[in-house]
Amino acid sequence: MDDQLAALAGRVRAEAGRDGPAAAAHCGRLLAEAGPDELAAALTAAGEPLWAREVAAFRLGCAGDRRAFESLVLFLNHRDPPRCAAAAHALARLGDPRTARAAAALATNALRTAYAQHPVRLLAELRAPESAPALIRTLGRLLGPHEPHWRVALACVEGLGVLGDPRARPVLTAAQSHPRLATAATAALRRLT
Repeated sequence: MDDQLAALAGRVRAEAGRDGPAAAAHCGRLLAEAGPDELAAALTAAGEPLWAREVAAFRLGCAGDRRAFESLVLFLNHRDPPRCAAAAHALARLGDPRTARAAAALATNALRTAYAQHPVRLLAELRAPESAPALIRTLGRLLGPHEPHWRVALACVEGLGVLGDPRARPVLTAAQSHPRLATAATAALRRLT
């Protein structure tokens, strides 16, 4: 069991346990025994709890089953950071060509900035054509003097360093004047090709 699946399992087992013994047994089955068709059915079945849909989407995504794409994008945009992290992990392994476009849309949405850290990190991991432009755009609007989302800005800076795209030079140079971003921005500038 990889670390992300272990973290997901611990979290959803606790949620399912609050729903009673039948839910706990259902959770155990989805985590370990359910096949792809049963997992796909759990994504759309009426009355399935959020944790069951998350397990199904995660396992299908990690297996490369594109039936999980829409559910994983919804979880990537969730207000709960552990759910976002699990969705980003599965989306990175899914291999769906729509993933980068969806992550870029979430990362650049000014109304969802508080939840953009995982889409930003996913874009850096994907190294898709959409990645650098989305990170540049997002970081550019997060460089205001009283911007509360500095962690998202830091994820952008680090991601741009990973991508090494020279188009990021102006925004990374501007980020050097921000105390929380300066060290990472300087390191990212050194990595530009």
